[in-house]
Amino acid sequence: MDWENARYLLVEQQIRPWNVLNPVILDRVLKTRREDFVPQDKKELAFVDVELPLGNGNLMLAPKVEARFLQEVDLKPTDKLLVVGAGAAYLVALAAGLCAQVVSIESDAAQAEFTNAQLKAAGIKNARVEVGDALAAHANGPFDAIIATASFAEVPAQLQTQLAIGGRFIVIVGEEPIMSATLLKRNAQDNFSSTKVFEYNLPRLQQSVAVFEF
Repeated sequence: MDWENARYLLVEQQIRPWNVLNPVILDRVLKTRREDFVPQDKKELAFVDVELPLGNGNLMLAPKVEARFLQEVDLKPTDKLLVVGAGAAYLVALAAGLCAQVVSIESDAAQAEFTNAQLKAAGIKNARVEVGDALAAHANGPFDAIIATASFAEVPAQLQTQLAIGGRFIVIVGEEPIMSATLLKRNAQDNFSSTKVFEYNLPRLQQSVAVFEF
């Protein structure tokens, strides 16, 4: 396969049409080898516009969704990013080139080890995957941005309280058949605003969660 042409077509046929127009993100996509972050038996599907099944029953997000999430949280070079949920290897790799530090929380120890090996092989030093409870408070918090790669019935309070002032949090909320990507911003200590930015369905994160009422 001509990987570089596939990457170009990924940007032009999938990511741009999804209103991802930030040139920094598009350049990062063109420079990041997605085929290196999918399971070995899925390499030929690396640029297909679907969620890819992982060996542990979780899903790797479609590339257009990963790029759109990154555009919505508007990462700065000095930001710390928290990624919550499974199958986020490529998303973490993309984000590592856009901000200062990326921490991803994974409940599957084997998947975490595999992803860390992928990041190391790619020469990425400012990102790591840790095994743990995705909704527990993290020692490195608060974070300037948070991305959740699974859906919730409501915005999870445990995660939004880990946002720094001025922080942004993108998460899929709602019930099938229609869920919405919601962008949360922490404007002040107890002041949050939210905006629905696009409709998209994802499976649930399989943990109990408290919710925040607006």
